[in-house]
Amino acid sequence: MQDDAATPDPEQSDEIVVATPRRSTWSEMKTAEDWWAIWIGGGLLLICFLAVYLTLPADFSEQLKAAETTGEKVSVHSPLKSWLGKPGSWNQYPLDALFPPEKSNLILPLCVVLLISLLGFSLAVKSMGQAVSKFAIGFVGVFILAALAYILTSQVVVKQYNLEYALWALMLGLIISNTIGTPRWMKPALKTELYIKTGLVVMGASVLFNRLLILGLPGIYVAWVVTPVVLISTYVFGQKVLKMESRSLNMVISADMSVCGVSAAIATAASCKAKKEELSFAIGLSLTFTVIMMMVLPQVIRLLELDPILGGAWMGGTIDATGAVAAAGAMLGPEAEQVAVTIKMIQNILIGVTAFGVAVYWVTCVESKKEDSQIKPDAWEIWYRFPKFVLGFIIASAVFSLLYMFLPGGDVIVTASKDTSKIFRGWFFCLAFVSIGLETNFRELAKFLKGGKPLILYVCGQSLNLLLTLLMAWLMFSVFYADVVKDVFSK
Repeated sequence: MQDDAATPDPEQSDEIVVATPRRSTWSEMKTAEDWWAIWIGGGLLLICFLAVYLTLPADFSEQLKAAETTGEKVSVHSPLKSWLGKPGSWNQYPLDALFPPEKSNLILPLCVVLLISLLGFSLAVKSMGQAVSKFAIGFVGVFILAALAYILTSQVVVKQYNLEYALWALMLGLIISNTIGTPRWMKPALKTELYIKTGLVVMGASVLFNRLLILGLPGIYVAWVVTPVVLISTYVFGQKVLKMESRSLNMVISADMSVCGVSAAIATAASCKAKKEELSFAIGLSLTFTVIMMMVLPQVIRLLELDPILGGAWMGGTIDATGAVAAAGAMLGPEAEQVAVTIKMIQNILIGVTAFGVAVYWVTCVESKKEDSQIKPDAWEIWYRFPKFVLGFIIASAVFSLLYMFLPGGDVIVTASKDTSKIFRGWFFCLAFVSIGLETNFRELAKFLKGGKPLILYVCGQSLNLLLTLLMAWLMFSVFYADVVKDVFSK
């Protein structure tokens, strides 16, 4: 067997890897995309929180005390929510998604989302030294396509099949880029990584650490033990058995499939310098199998007559997208849905750990072995390459967890804040998927499908993931912690 280090890497074999000039962290905080994802996402989260907190009713404290006595739940609402929105449901007429019968039209809420998003991203574009006017023109076009994706996914029949907006957004972009070609005026606005990194920072507010306390060790074992085993095994399988030429494609597919789909793929791609075509291919592969697993796995669980809680844990650790996990869990009932989403949220925390681990491995074990490499694998290089937006994700999670636990009425305040922020998160992800499609050309992707190795890698890796996750979920939820789990759901 040929030494793995000597295997040529086609994406870099004709280029000399030179060390990227390092800038100070302070300089990067003002101009780097990762940091702007933190500033935009963090700013939106702060606005969403303050909008709820500063408009609490004067007797909010009294309501909380009364609720402790009566057991009734206190509810608060964000004044921003009525000003923000996305296309609604429709049956026969697509325009009903924007002009619902007997309701206010959604044009104004969509325009508000457009203007706020455009303002935030334009500040980032300007700080990075790019033309804001060209970006703004293209951004409107990308936003319209994202709105169209939302309209397609909100059709009543389509919603029954759980075909989420991500699939429609990607398809719209792919159809345009592979037929008439992506319009030149839209290209300055194809900021895929900026959109999705900002969305991930916003998503951090939804990954509350207290969820770890709800299911305790069982969830941690399923999400944190199986995942790294599958990731490493799949990567080694791709290199040693399939002998994949592109290490970065191998790594991105492994992380995408084992951690949590698109989010992990983005973070890992940034750590191993994967090409956009590789990232696009991995995401497309993930979305395809996500839809299949979301529809098939609940039926398999029913056929095997598994306990809904066990089934939920199995789906939470294997289905990639959080939205798809929630949809699949709901097919088995509320208990399965809660367990599935909790496991997935616990697993989402591994995004940062995975990105850091891949960065360490890539600097110390991959690039350091290249004879031409001028990169010195030291701790500062690892920090320089570490995806900084992950810090925003972790900080948002920690802050909102603390608010949830210690702020009086924090549960209802944080929930109302998240209801508003998730509108922006959905739009940012949708913009990213449209951009990925517009940047992807199948002719460029064809070279990655030689011999079908990426497909084989994904299928084999996901098969291992399904088996190990089911085994661990059974041990944790049906054997060792069965009584604890029953107590959680009996209350």
